[in-house]
Amino acid sequence: MNDINNNGDCRPIGIFDSGVGGLSIAKAIANKLPNENLIYVADTLHSPYGNKSIDFIQSRVNDISMLLFAQSAKALVVACNTATVNAIDQLRKSINIPIIGVEPAIKPAAKQSITKNIGILVTQATAENYRFQRLVELHKNDVQVHIQACPGLVELIEKNKLHTQECELLLTQFLTTLLSKNVDTLVLGCTHYPFLIEKIQGIVGTTVTIVETAIPVTLQLQRTLTEQNSLNLSQTPGDYCFLSSQVNPQQQQLFSDLWLQPLKLKSLVNLE
Repeated sequence: MNDINNNGDCRPIGIFDSGVGGLSIAKAIANKLPNENLIYVADTLHSPYGNKSIDFIQSRVNDISMLLFAQSAKALVVACNTATVNAIDQLRKSINIPIIGVEPAIKPAAKQSITKNIGILVTQATAENYRFQRLVELHKNDVQVHIQACPGLVELIEKNKLHTQECELLLTQFLTTLLSKNVDTLVLGCTHYPFLIEKIQGIVGTTVTIVETAIPVTLQLQRTLTEQNSLNLSQTPGDYCFLSSQVNPQQQQLFSDLWLQPLKLKSLVNLE
């Protein structure tokens, strides 16, 4: 799996998140680049990152990235908005392979808004992050950007409570605030949130366009690998490895449910 040969670069792509949210990114990568080998790491034991300190987030990102680097990863995808805004700059200084981050799609959302009001759903840590706030200022142009932190939402997804009344009520609370601002475009600023896209659309209605980042991130990864001559040219379907810092039957079921097929979740050892 780590060889570079006539089939191109067969080394794996490393993908990580605080939990299961990054599976929305991994799924898009698997669909677009089906021959690539993937290693997915979920730091579920410490999820969510949205309520952690910057120092803690950076420490976990560094540790997980070094683990993936040691597995000969040819590229890293930081499939977590909170980790991206808090840790990707320092990470790029320490690891010399392509690193793709996940950032809210503020620019395209601002361009397409008719009411000139867009909403962004984010974690608390992202909402308070200077890098994120700078992105908003850079790309908003003449549009009003309404940032909605969503404490508790990631926790419900991680507990496989996507289809509960508790989740519905929390979503309604957050989205009602944004709808009162006349938003017509809603940016999902956390990789966990696409798993709630049907519920979100049901609450905001069809007049509000939802924008997420899985496809743009995947295309950026594809461009980067092409430029580096690092694509896997094999015609064999890729191998997928799923690791978590907390493995139990509930997590196993959640991963399989979100991946839409059974998978084997392995323990992330020596990184607790």
